Amino acid sequence: MVVSSSTNLSNNKKDFINLNSQPNAGNKVKRIKQNGQIQIYQSSYRGSYSTIIRDCIRNAALGRKVLLVQLMKGGVRQGVSNPVSLCGNLLWIRSSNSYDQYDSNLIAENDKIRNSIKTSTIELWEFCKKQLLSGEQDQVILDEIFRSVKLGIIDEDDLISTLENRFISGDVILTGTTIPKKFLLMADQVTELRS
Repeated sequence: MVVSSSTNLSNNKKDFINLNSQPNAGNKVKRIKQNGQIQIYQSSYRGSYSTIIRDCIRNAALGRKVLLVQLMKGGVRQGVSNPVSLCGNLLWIRSSNSYDQYDSNLIAENDKIRNSIKTSTIELWEFCKKQLLSGEQDQVILDEIFRSVKLGIIDEDDLISTLENRFISGDVILTGTTIPKKFLLMADQVTELRS
């Protein structure tokens, strides 16, 4: 048992650190960032993440700021410049030009389409990075992020660095069908969804 009394307190000001002061060479105080967990949802097939979308809508309705980004799905007039806002707290963004909008053979044969898809996905990823590093969101969902890594659109090391340096009070949720081992080791929770 530990007993504390006012007589145990130090009267010496050297025992205390003023956290409001600017750090200098003699004061090596490091600010600790409060981050939520990294959660990974894996499924054997694409399009199986309706529970995640349902949960992010519920969180937004409860007042949390949520960012849902579908990196490999496109929509009419979508992209960073045209996000959909729901419940006042959910920002839902899809790629302005995605793999789902074209036949895979056409993508393989047409450099212009392939480059357009890559450019719009990278633009979306750059937006996501800013959000993860800013701390403005309470929850961030990066749907099919691992597919974009597998296709070489998003650099694996860039994703790892961003996750390690994130500043977000809530969870970061990553989804995909094939998860690289490095990310499984980083995750606080891994969930396999089955049909």
